[in-house]
Amino acid sequence: MIVGVIVGVLVLFLLIVFALSVKIVREYQRIVLFRLGRAIGLRGPGLVLINPVTDRTSWVDLREQFLEIPHQTAITKDNASISIDFIIFYKVVDPSMTVLQVQNFAAAAQNVAATTLRSVVGDMPLDDVLSKREEMNASLRVRLDEVTERWGVKVTTVEVREVNPPAGVLDAMTRQMSAERTRRAAITEAQGQKQAAITLAEGTKQAAILGAEGERQAVMLRAEGLAAGLKTIFVVGQGLDRNTMQLQYLETLKQVGSAPSTKLVVPLDMLGGLLNGLGGSRETTATASSGPAPVDGVPVVGAGSVPPASARVDHGGDAEPSPPAPPW
Repeated sequence: MIVGVIVGVLVLFLLIVFALSVKIVREYQRIVLFRLGRAIGLRGPGLVLINPVTDRTSWVDLREQFLEIPHQTAITKDNASISIDFIIFYKVVDPSMTVLQVQNFAAAAQNVAATTLRSVVGDMPLDDVLSKREEMNASLRVRLDEVTERWGVKVTTVEVREVNPPAGVLDAMTRQMSAERTRRAAITEAQGQKQAAITLAEGTKQAAILGAEGERQAVMLRAEGLAAGLKTIFVVGQGLDRNTMQLQYLETLKQVGSAPSTKLVVPLDMLGGLLNGLGGSRETTATASSGPAPVDGVPVVGAGSVPPASARVDHGGDAEPSPPAPPW
């Protein structure tokens, strides 16, 4: 009975010792092992056996982590008080130094971040703090990394989340933004009017050029058409005989005679040639004493007579001869 109790106690003790001696370390974790108070190195990942009596362990997470820095009040280079909060992303690169060099990394990093923020903001005017976020983030990351590097921690990213300037500064910024937008609107409107005027002037110029070009081409086409018509008439006229031309003259005179005007002027050369032709055709049938009959109310002069320089025909009375031609 007593032996069974002792055996049971020993088995229980061995189970407890085994449970304390076996550690399962994950891939993203490391164990800093201390034996009798002295660091003897890192253990993991996987199954790690330790002496629960003489060994002590410190667990370190190697994953990237973040640390939120609450609102910190800082004064800019131009003496403007602003409130800023930001986030720090960091990663452990040396687990031993993280355990041996700093007691509480989170608290230490938060205090260092607050002092570094005041130093960075103090070197920048308010306009740069509000507009140059990337430069401020880079400066904070470099300065924090210089401090945390000795702790075995690498600061990967610093992001400023919110910047709260004073109320008076906000009002001034609002007025400035409104004035800037008004200025941009005026400039944009002026540029639009300028472009519209230029486009309209160019359109008018092009229209005038095209109109002049069209008029020039139309004149050229009319001239070419007239030249072609005259050429055709000339070619056709060369094939006509004298009698055909005289008949055409008579037809023309007939049309002129039917006009409502009472007087008309016939060119000398036309009338002379017409009368000469008519006189030659009538010589064979008319007697020497008889005079030529008038044609459509126009007196006809015989072939032997001298045609007047010009004739003026009056439909209402006798034909009046024109003044004699000068001797020259």
